[in-house]
Amino acid sequence: KGKSAGKKAVSRSSKAGLQFPVGRIARYLKKGRYADRIGAGAPVYLASVLEYITAEVLELAGNAARDNKKNRIVPRHIQLAIRNDEELSKLLGDVTIASGGVLPN
Repeated sequence: KGKSAGKKAVSRSSKAGLQFPVGRIARYLKKGRYADRIGAGAPVYLASVLEYITAEVLELAGNAARDNKKNRIVPRHIQLAIRNDEELSKLLGDVTIASGGVLPN
């Protein structure tokens, strides 16, 4: 029963090839009582979606930082990245970013 001798545990994140924590997201889904039961694939899918959106925002924010000749991404760069991208702006339309400032005209 259980793990056979010397068998290392492999995280669900690494199985799915993700950086985001599938196990933690599964725990949050269960704890949050969003539904009585959570399918095995749901946290994997949600983790991959969150990872994709994060990567997209970071990519654009990195470009914004580089355009401003900066090596570090600050909230202002994230704000510029989101507001200059039509789809992200629509998705995060009601979101306020602290120290984000406004778009220049």
